[in-house]
Amino acid sequence: MALTDKQLIAELDKGTYKPVYLLMGEEDYYIDKISDHIEQHLIDPSLRDFDQTVVYGRDVDMATVITHAKRFPMMSPIHLVIVKEAQMIDLRQWDTLAAYLAQPAPQSLLLLCYRHKKLDKRTAAYKAIAKAGIVYETPKIYDNQVPAWIKSEVASHGHSITDKAAYMLGEFLGTELSKIANELSKLYPLLTAGTPIDETLVEQQIGISKDYNVFELQNAIGRRDPAMCNRIVNHFAANPKQNPIQPVLALLYGYFLKIMYYHQLENKTDAPQVLGCAPMFVKDYAQAASHYSLPKLASCIGYLYEADLRSKGVRASGEVAEGEILKELIFKIIH
Repeated sequence: MALTDKQLIAELDKGTYKPVYLLMGEEDYYIDKISDHIEQHLIDPSLRDFDQTVVYGRDVDMATVITHAKRFPMMSPIHLVIVKEAQMIDLRQWDTLAAYLAQPAPQSLLLLCYRHKKLDKRTAAYKAIAKAGIVYETPKIYDNQVPAWIKSEVASHGHSITDKAAYMLGEFLGTELSKIANELSKLYPLLTAGTPIDETLVEQQIGISKDYNVFELQNAIGRRDPAMCNRIVNHFAANPKQNPIQPVLALLYGYFLKIMYYHQLENKTDAPQVLGCAPMFVKDYAQAASHYSLPKLASCIGYLYEADLRSKGVRASGEVAEGEILKELIFKIIH
């Protein structure tokens, strides 16, 4: 069973090391979290100039990395070698690493941070790393997984967050976990024991309006509430810098896809897992599905595509403000 980031860090903190670690994948947040912890805690700060080497893939070749790994520590129990942006080292050089790992230096820990993608598992280097050390793969997180991730992340810091606040943050910040974690870190010092992060705190500290955000726009669309839709869209139009059209279109696209998924669920009790939402929000998708048939949803996605093109200057006769494009889009959707 693969180690979690917390388990991997706990093993290292106990002094249990492997000669090589490969952190790879599309989600950089965990790569940075683990590598930062190792860089800051493995070697005593007073000894890092002697026993810690940090290099970047764009500046070194694999032969140089191996030379560093073969060095003996001067004052610490281990010599730490960190290769950041390891994916920038020419893949043809990685066979050299495979040869080194047949008999790796026991006094060194080699950490390879392979960001944005994965090392080909068919290569000799990958197989050698998996045999001699640890491969930690960071999976891509999807939109419907973000609220649950936020709740878990907040809980790991000893706090809680309301479902609505988690969804507001997820809708507003997207899937960039580093950005979400950074925004959450601003909220923790403001909490008293037992007080959850709620939508009011999110509104005050992060600037997401609890009444005029995409989450509330989705709900108003789902209810086919023209008055509320118009209030929100007018707010967006009056504040275009805080509410650019492209993220709004992307989130509405995901919203309509979820309503489509709900329509086609044979067993509606599976909705929270399929839609990636708390059970309390399923009723909102059920209500939306009652107002929007599958053909109407297909038309709505077509309207979104047209609005996206117009916002980029395609199929537009003259310059049209984003707010006007959004107003027209919402009118077509709810009528």
